Amino acid sequence: MPNLIAYYRVSTRRQGRSGLGLEAQQADAAAYARQHGGKVLASYTEVETGKRADRPELARAIAHAKRARATLVVAKLDRLARNVAFTSKLMDSGVDFIACDNPHANRLTIHILAAVAEDEARRISERTKAALAAAKRRGTKLGAARPECRNLTKAARERGSKAGGLAVTRQADTAYADLRGFFSEMRPAFSYQQIATVLNLKGERTRRGKPWSDVAVMRACKRLEIA
Repeated sequence: MPNLIAYYRVSTRRQGRSGLGLEAQQADAAAYARQHGGKVLASYTEVETGKRADRPELARAIAHAKRARATLVVAKLDRLARNVAFTSKLMDSGVDFIACDNPHANRLTIHILAAVAEDEARRISERTKAALAAAKRRGTKLGAARPECRNLTKAARERGSKAGGLAVTRQADTAYADLRGFFSEMRPAFSYQQIATVLNLKGERTRRGKPWSDVAVMRACKRLEIA
């Protein structure tokens, strides 16, 4: 059984502070680890609200699981099918996934959920195209027909190139999202080499699966804007 990185979710900040629901999830993950001879290396707790679309703690959990070559374990699979952001993050991450309340819900399940979401997106797209076609028949100018929408300029191409570069940078930044707190605490008092030594003793690896060096720590701190 591989090592595990646990991801918990509570619906409100009050639940997060009081432990309502959280303790049960922690118990489920611990029981699953014992049953399968695994070990929970770390855990991440998300306080999710209806207005929140991002999942920073999920990003940290995925980053840790990828570097540690561990399995991401979730206590509850509820509402996953309705959360496209969660589904997309899991699909794009490539990490192995287990739900304690439904251990058969693995990457295949996520594929199915993603397919359902994709089908719904396709239906929305078809309805949008039909509405645009109707608007065009009424004489409304659309897309490139509108002068302000023309984007075949040098400036537009430069913006596209810049956007691509930013996407690559974001991927590198999120790889160490879970280590931000560690670097922030260690950096004022310890050198890059000392921090690298601690990381290697903890069994941590870089996003490319290599041991940490002073240069790797320096680059990670720079990306995370830690002096």
